[in-house]
Amino acid sequence: MVKIMITQNEQDQRLDKFLKKYLRNASLSHIYKLIRKDVKLNGKRALPSAVLNLGDELDIYISEEDEKAFASARGAPKQKRQFRIAYEDKSIIIVEKPFGLLTHGTSSEKKNTLANQVISYLIEQGEYNPAERTFSPAPVGRLDRNTTGLVIFGKNSQALKDLNMMVRERDCIKKYYTTIVVGEINKDLALKGKLGKDHDENMVSIMESDAAAGKQIETVARVVKKTKGFTLLEVELLTGRTHQIRAHLAHAGHPIIGDAKYGDARVNRRIAAKYGLTTHMLHAGRLCFEKTLPCFDYLANMEVNAALPDEFRRIKSEIFDKDRI
Repeated sequence: MVKIMITQNEQDQRLDKFLKKYLRNASLSHIYKLIRKDVKLNGKRALPSAVLNLGDELDIYISEEDEKAFASARGAPKQKRQFRIAYEDKSIIIVEKPFGLLTHGTSSEKKNTLANQVISYLIEQGEYNPAERTFSPAPVGRLDRNTTGLVIFGKNSQALKDLNMMVRERDCIKKYYTTIVVGEINKDLALKGKLGKDHDENMVSIMESDAAAGKQIETVARVVKKTKGFTLLEVELLTGRTHQIRAHLAHAGHPIIGDAKYGDARVNRRIAAKYGLTTHMLHAGRLCFEKTLPCFDYLANMEVNAALPDEFRRIKSEIFDKDRI
C-alpha cells in the first residue's frame, strides 16, 4: 500500500487528475479502475471528482513495484545557473533570462532550460522537493530563446494559480520591453489586430479585419529616442501572444533590427556586418504590479527592473549616441 498525505501544493485537485499526475505512466482507464477498487480517501471510497484538501490521507493499494513502474519519480534537474534574481520572496521569484536560453523545454532541448535552472536553484535552497510528483515551480508566461529579461515563477501551487489569474487580468501586471526598430517613428503607436499562427513554420501573421480568424492582440509602442533610420522603443504588451511584439511591429512597417523571421533582410545584413548582430534585439526590462489579488497585496505598486544586456547597451549606444549606419 502507498500512503500519501496531501500537502499545500497538492490540495484543490480532483482525485482522478491528481492520480494521473502521480502515476503518470498509468493509462486513464487504469486510474479509474484503481479509484473504484484500490483507492481510499481518508479511509473511504471516493468519486473521481472528489477534491483533495490539505491534510487528507490517500491510500493506494498497489505494490511498490507497480508504484515505481507507474510513477517514474521526477529527478532533480541539476543545471548550472545562468540567470540573475531580480526579486524573490516565499511565494514568487522573478529572474532575468539571459540570451540564448529556452524558457521551457522542447523536443530538441529538454534539460538546460530556464525552468529547470530555477527548479534546481529552489531545490538547493530547500524550497522545493522534487518528490512532489504533481507540482513543480513554473513560469508565468514565457520569452523566446533570444529575448532577454524578466520572467515570473510561482514557487508553490497556489502562488502559480494566483499569478496566472493576475496575468489574465489586463490591469494587474504591466509588462514593458525595450527594442530598436527600423525607421523613424514620430509618435507613439497603439496597435491592434488579430494574430494567426502557422504551426509548421512557427511564425505568426497579423490581420486587421474584425472578421478575420485569430486571437485579438494589442501592443503599445512608445518612442524613447530616434535617429536617422532607427527608433528606440519601450513596448507595452496589453495581450501576450507568441511573437506578438516582433510580428506587430513588422506589420506596422517597423521591424526589430536583426529579426530573421519578421525583419528587413537588407537592414539586417548591414546590422550584422557592423555589429555582428544576427538575431532580434528585444528585452523584457520592466514589470509593474499595478493591481493584485489580496494574497499579493504586498506587491501592489511595486516595479521590478532588469538592466539591458551588455551587447544591447553597446549597440544602442553605437546607433543613437556615436554614429550612424
